Amino acid sequence: MTEGVHKMKFFAWSLFGLYMAGLLYITTLAWNYGASLGPDGPGGRNYNLIPFRSIYRIGVFSPTFWDPLKMLIGNVILFVPLGVYLPMLFRSLRTIVKVTLAGAALSLLIELYQFTFTLRVADIDDLLLNVGGVSIGAVIYFFFKNRVVIDPPPAFSPWRHSDSTSGNSRRR
Repeated sequence: MTEGVHKMKFFAWSLFGLYMAGLLYITTLAWNYGASLGPDGPGGRNYNLIPFRSIYRIGVFSPTFWDPLKMLIGNVILFVPLGVYLPMLFRSLRTIVKVTLAGAALSLLIELYQFTFTLRVADIDDLLLNVGGVSIGAVIYFFFKNRVVIDPPPAFSPWRHSDSTSGNSRRR
């Protein structure tokens, strides 16, 4: 593996790590303005399992046009990078379907975490919007994949440190 490819791969993994840290901070730790208004008032544990219910309510009951738009588009945009990084960094996720399923699994885990450990709303609409974002990111990746060289050589393995393609670096 050439030095340039190694540096590019390291850079991609570093950006992915920063993205994941930001994603987990935003979805699990940062307080949001759409926090739960459950039976105990602000901060009660709450959830929505009816698709498009909260999207409808945000659209109808928000005092401004821009607030729901920012929240809805934000949920989509937040997961677009995941749809790009997953097939770029994981060879087993090289189809749009696999990327979308992996993104859906991560989004589901985040929603379950929010319901269990935080005072935020676990919402099926967030899951749907997040999956839409991952799918958009995957489409972007596969559209540009053959137009921009970002894949490592076929013999790349992050655990192998020699330039040998046979895996056997012993000298005879």
